[in-house]
Amino acid sequence: MWKGKKVSIIFPTYNEKDSIKDAINDFFRYGYVDEIVVVNNNAAEGTKEEVEKTKAKQVFETKQGYGYAIRRGFKEVKGDLIIISEPDGTFLGEDVLKLLAYSDDVDVVFGTRTHTAMIKKGANMGIFLKWGNWFIAKTVQFCFNTPRFTDAGCTMRLIRRDALKKIEPKFRKGGSSFGLEMILTVVSSNLRYLEIPLNYEKRVGESSVTGSKVKAFILGLDMIRLVLGYRIKVWFRKFF
Repeated sequence: MWKGKKVSIIFPTYNEKDSIKDAINDFFRYGYVDEIVVVNNNAAEGTKEEVEKTKAKQVFETKQGYGYAIRRGFKEVKGDLIIISEPDGTFLGEDVLKLLAYSDDVDVVFGTRTHTAMIKKGANMGIFLKWGNWFIAKTVQFCFNTPRFTDAGCTMRLIRRDALKKIEPKFRKGGSSFGLEMILTVVSSNLRYLEIPLNYEKRVGESSVTGSKVKAFILGLDMIRLVLGYRIKVWFRKFF
C-alpha cells in the first residue's frame, strides 16, 4: 500500500524458472506491494510449481509474446498503482519505492538502466545494448519533443490505473516491442511522465531476446520503424 493506494506488480514469465520465486519474495519483502500477478506465458517446465510456493497469483496466457503477457496482466491486477517488472533477477524490489515516490507527481514513471553507476557487475548492458537503447530513446525524444529519455528498453515502470484506462484501448503489439509501444502511447496522449535510474543486476539464466545479438539487432530495427511509424500516424491524425 502507498498512501492509501493499492500497489500491484505484473511479472510476465517465460524463461525465469530459476529466479521467479526469489524475485516474488524480494518484491513482497519491503511491505509496499499488495499483490503480484505472474502471467505464465507458456513458461519453462517447473515455473508453475515455483510460483505456487509463493503468495503470488498465477494466470496463464497462451498467446506467445511479452506484450500479450503484460496486456493480460493489466486485466488481472486490482491495484491503483501498477508496476511492470521482470522476475529474472535484473530488477530489485527495493526500487519499487523510487517508482512509488514519483507516482505522487506523474501518471507514469519509466525506469532507465543506462546510468553507469547503477549497472551492476555481470549485468547484460554492454556497449551494443546500452547505446542501442539510448539511440532509440533519443529518437523518441527528438520525434516527439519529450522530456529526457535514455533507455527505450527498460521493462520496469509504473502506471496509475486512471492513466492506464486512457491508453489501454490503443495497445496493439503483442511481442517484444510492446514496451516501446507503451512509451509512444504515453508520450502522445498528454499524460505526465518522467524517467528515473534503477539498479540493473546480472540476469539469472539467458534472455530469449537480448541473449542473442542478432535477435537484439533485429528488435532494434523494428523499434526504430515503430517510432517513425508512430510519429507519422500522430501527424496524420493531427492534420487529417
